[in-house]
Amino acid sequence: MDRVEELRAKIEELKKRWPAHTVPPALVMELDELETALDEALKARQQGNQDAEVDRSR
Repeated sequence: MDRVEELRAKIEELKKRWPAHTVPPALVMELDELETALDEALKARQQGNQDAEVDRSR
């Protein structure tokens, strides 16, 4: 499982624990941190793919 898949699974698991009312601040912070990490991992993956395409064209 790569980093993106791992983060998506963690976000999904966190959302399953999400209460309908009065969400604890710790859960909101955890979700924010996971989503930020996911964005960074997706950008890194995309950058890696672009770098690989450049290498193949040489």
